[in-house]
Amino acid sequence: MLINAFIDYLLLEKKYSKLTVNAYNKDIQSFLLFLDEQDALNSITEVNYAQIRTWIINLVESGLTNRSINRKVSALNSFYKFLLKIEEVKVNPLSKHKALKTSKKLQIPFSEKEIETVLDKINLASGFEGLRNKLIIELFYSTGIRRIELINIKLSDVDLENKTIKILGKRNKERLIPLLNSVINSILKYLEVRKKLELIDDDQYLFLTKKGVKIYETLVYRIINDYFSIASSKVKKSPHILRHSFATHLLNQGAELNAVKELLGHSSLAATQVYTHNSIEQLKKVYAKSHPRSKK
Repeated sequence: MLINAFIDYLLLEKKYSKLTVNAYNKDIQSFLLFLDEQDALNSITEVNYAQIRTWIINLVESGLTNRSINRKVSALNSFYKFLLKIEEVKVNPLSKHKALKTSKKLQIPFSEKEIETVLDKINLASGFEGLRNKLIIELFYSTGIRRIELINIKLSDVDLENKTIKILGKRNKERLIPLLNSVINSILKYLEVRKKLELIDDDQYLFLTKKGVKIYETLVYRIINDYFSIASSKVKKSPHILRHSFATHLLNQGAELNAVKELLGHSSLAATQVYTHNSIEQLKKVYAKSHPRSKK
């Protein structure tokens, strides 16, 4: 009952997405299962830090990365903060826990040339899937939206007259993003072939499969990975790398950090600053090439 109340709290009050809430629930359930297997579970409100520490050690020994373990512990910590809030516990057993150290993941964006190769030189078929896939790549790169945000775009969110698209982001926060003329042309071409599908079940959504149902996450990932595997030798080729490329290239061209923050749908500048690494590297090159004393 307490877990159900926590889930309702995340969905209704915190406005977390169902995907995030499901991940929280899964992590908490895995902890409870571990305690049950250890015959250590009396009541969820009586858990102490020693029991949690044993679980963490077990996760380390299972080969999980520190980043994954921290995510699981964070979910459990949020749960106990909630129990503290509703006065089901007097102390959060994780109040003094320190996260495991993790190495910073360096996200390497696609170069402008790699993106140009995919959009302009790879033969994207003129049929439904070709036009859809090209539009997906263009939207990712020209708007910086997240994969789940792209999947949930509805036809009503696209305003061709005003050249904007409405995006529903994290915690149900809406933002308007301008559309380039090239993207609008791609939308029009895609909509022409989209309406010719034999059967459409999820008519309200912009992106569909050839069977007429809403596009799904693994398919979107596969589209990006397949096309960029031809143009790029980078290890990671995903929708998130396109989002990273969008932000990095804007900053390289002199866009203000605050403006990029709004386009990405970040709640704080700290989240956006992760994208400035490559911009600083670009600035260093320009500086070294242009400053009068750089050759001395």
